[in-house]
Amino acid sequence: MFATITTQGITLAAAALGGFVAHLLHVPLAWMIGALAATAGLAWVRPVGVHPAVRPAALMLLGFGFAQTFDAPVLAAVGAAFPALLLAAVGSIIAGILVVPLMQRMSGLDSRTGYFSCVPGGVIVMVVLAQREGVSVAPVTMAQTIRVITVVLTIPIAITLLGEHGSDTTFQAIRPAISAWGLAILLPAGLAVSLLLNRTGLANPWMMGCFALGLALMVSGHMPSGIPGWMIDMAQVGMGAGLGARLTPDFIKRSRRLAVAAVVTTLALSALCLLLAVGIAWGWGLPVTAAMLGLAPGGMPEMGVTAKLLELAVPLVMGFHLTRTLACNFLVGPFYRAAVRLRVLR
Repeated sequence: MFATITTQGITLAAAALGGFVAHLLHVPLAWMIGALAATAGLAWVRPVGVHPAVRPAALMLLGFGFAQTFDAPVLAAVGAAFPALLLAAVGSIIAGILVVPLMQRMSGLDSRTGYFSCVPGGVIVMVVLAQREGVSVAPVTMAQTIRVITVVLTIPIAITLLGEHGSDTTFQAIRPAISAWGLAILLPAGLAVSLLLNRTGLANPWMMGCFALGLALMVSGHMPSGIPGWMIDMAQVGMGAGLGARLTPDFIKRSRRLAVAAVVTTLALSALCLLLAVGIAWGWGLPVTAAMLGLAPGGMPEMGVTAKLLELAVPLVMGFHLTRTLACNFLVGPFYRAAVRLRVLR
């Protein structure tokens, strides 16, 4: 027990130090990427571990952080863009299908396993859907995890290099003031809502519960407090440590061929999604960089944090990812069967 606590403490300390160093170096998404790199490096020289409560706590803080970027006018603007969000969701699934043959050739996976490994529906969502279809979960989990890590390490840097920060006021809400008393009410309430949602089997109840509660409070004008920046930084460290802790030597060596295939197909998928983002942004008059983050095949928390730090229409980015997550629950199965009938997949 003591050894476990010590390992977890050392891991988080290394993650926080990595995040701080990356922050000093002005690395994009510094606290998360720095924590990820430090934890992954530590995993190659000694055991690492992250307490099971760290990820839920980080997701709760991020959920509230994302919610405070909404108000009634912003919510209406996101709603008006729903056709674009839906097109992006469908297009992302199709892009995933297009890179499956590449995944098959490089990894040796069958088409069903390759499909669930490539579609960017979120790690947990795709693993659950693969399990329901009787697909082997281990390669799907590995490929989807590497996909998220690859996107985290590439897309934020690429978006930062474009140099567009907070240029569109349509999706910017007035942030609530920070209140210690308000936080003392808000955080326990978010935990209660998240625990209730957790009983329903929802894939990401911690972030979605706090996001839903915060959104309701923001739109109604009753948000008791904003989320301080240092809490968002702490959440990034927790998320980065969780991702980095997965990159153990055993994890990488278990299937080097699949790991390489996952990185290559992720880069190909990212290129397709970014091209689609430019087209959708042009067609609907949306901010291009926000659309890029919205269609990026990474996780919702990671891309949301990137948008928040760069002030790139966080509500719009969240709208893209939420729509894609919901669409995957309903369309992943039918799309696979259609691709097989059309002989896109064999």
